[in-house]
Amino acid sequence: MAIDRKKMILSAAERTFASFGYKATTMDLVARLANVGKGTIYTFFKNKEELFNEIMNQFIKRIKATATNAIHDDDHFFVNLHRALYSMLELRKEHQLTIKLTQELREIGTAQAKQALANIEDAILGFMEEFISHAEQKQEIKLCDPKVTAFVILHLYISLVFEWEQRHQPLSKEEIAHLFELYLVQGLKK
Repeated sequence: MAIDRKKMILSAAERTFASFGYKATTMDLVARLANVGKGTIYTFFKNKEELFNEIMNQFIKRIKATATNAIHDDDHFFVNLHRALYSMLELRKEHQLTIKLTQELREIGTAQAKQALANIEDAILGFMEEFISHAEQKQEIKLCDPKVTAFVILHLYISLVFEWEQRHQPLSKEEIAHLFELYLVQGLKK
């Protein structure tokens, strides 16, 4: 019964944070949406920040699971990397809470929104760094600095998936895969 109540609270809190952002969400709003007394929330979470962090940690686990499920042992490193990155970024792009946090960060600059989005990026980079290191060990790719390589690849992807479409027609998944291959696998050198 307590586990169900905790899940209800987390679900209500996620919807509340996604609707109002971190700054405007109150424990009263969460309690009202979860249909519980505010004291019930405090039996599970010390404060709003702890509740928010639990929601973000669950989302980060979901991102990692999505990336892991996109990896197929029979596929080449770059195919797997593209599929994992694309699926993680699509999940992030469609997740209402991260959309609201991005908006809140841009408009208000809330420290919690900034930290939550940085934690998501760090989780993605950590996953990629590990994946790149593993590929190096298997001699699927050249030796490189996995941390820097993960950063460059992620930001190339963010540019192609998010930033490009702010001023141009969105690129299809296939176009992104082609550009990924061109820039990272083949290079621009003739």
